[in-house]
Amino acid sequence: MRELAERLGRAEGALPAYVYDLDGLGAHLAAVRTALPPPVELFYAVKANPDPAVLRVVAQRADGLEVASGGELAHAADGVPGARLAFGGPGKTAAEIAAAVRAGVFRFHVESPHELRQLGAAALAAGRPADVLLRVNLPATAPEPRAAQNASPGSGARLVMGGGPQPFGMDPVLLDHCADWLAGGSRAAGALRLRGLHAHLASGLGAAALLGSAGRVLDFARRWCARNGVRNPEINLGGGMAVDYLRPGARFDWPAYGRGLALAARAGETLRIEPGRAVTAYCGWYVTRVLDVKPSNGQAFAVVAGGTHHLRTPAAKGHDQPFAVLPVAAWPHDWARPAAAAGPVTIVGQLCTPKDVLARNVRLPGLRAGDLVAFGLAGAYAWNISHHGFLMHPEPGFHYVGTG
Repeated sequence: MRELAERLGRAEGALPAYVYDLDGLGAHLAAVRTALPPPVELFYAVKANPDPAVLRVVAQRADGLEVASGGELAHAADGVPGARLAFGGPGKTAAEIAAAVRAGVFRFHVESPHELRQLGAAALAAGRPADVLLRVNLPATAPEPRAAQNASPGSGARLVMGGGPQPFGMDPVLLDHCADWLAGGSRAAGALRLRGLHAHLASGLGAAALLGSAGRVLDFARRWCARNGVRNPEINLGGGMAVDYLRPGARFDWPAYGRGLALAARAGETLRIEPGRAVTAYCGWYVTRVLDVKPSNGQAFAVVAGGTHHLRTPAAKGHDQPFAVLPVAAWPHDWARPAAAAGPVTIVGQLCTPKDVLARNVRLPGLRAGDLVAFGLAGAYAWNISHHGFLMHPEPGFHYVGTG
């Protein structure tokens, strides 16, 4: 990666750029699959990084792809023809549902009774059945952030997506309404096949906390499915595996998680997980150049090309993006090179907002205009969640190491 970054740094106009290590991604996914027991299927959450080259590598080792919009559905189907697709996410439109039915989506994750009826109508009109998991919002309290992550403070804000009032999924009483409608004998209901339940309660959890969450989901799902006549149920446990931005070398404990799921699994069940960030975060770097260095009221600021309109992750999650400085010896001007002495430096982008901060008060041995900065853990929820159009700066380039 460093060799490619330095080569890009010597090319006019090549930075900022994203660099994806496809070989590293493939090796990471292979290790994840080795850690998971056979009863567990792995679907990749496309929302984490929909880059076509990344999707092709992931699809070689995953059981399928989870999409959350009509746009992601079309993108994934075009980029990875024949892949099994699960269609989730709140607020599906009637047009998206109809398109997904026509495309032969593998599983629909249904978020409400209204959405279930829309899906039934679309499946009936298309003349092809649709397979359904109902998404449940369990009324329970999620673990405390630090205990859940088993990581240092600030290592990544946990997102609570279940328990209490939530726009995601259904309270158990609504699940029962869905079961009653499916059993009611209407033609639209007859076009649907209930396969089981889906749940995703929180993100940013360590293996122990995630296994605890899985245990609660499995206990509820087994009882509910048995009560409603769902045999050999499929139970989707969602994602939520922690990525620690303060310790970029740390990894979610996939072997421990796999051992826990192996103990929890029962004959006849299909367990499914949907990781996103923990799959692709490690394969990506955002490489850019220091444009200027200057002091302000006793603090040092380094302004880099690009910024949070390319890499919104640190602003969205409130952390410092981990990075490495790649020194560049050449300085093409005849005036003194702007530089910061050893000590804390705040790295900011080119946007006209004080929120355009990539890393704040990070201690460095020194930093100069013209040096390169490679931000790590930029392979997930990075370019695709950023506000690209603000100030209309050029988009970054995209480059790849290996083939996966």
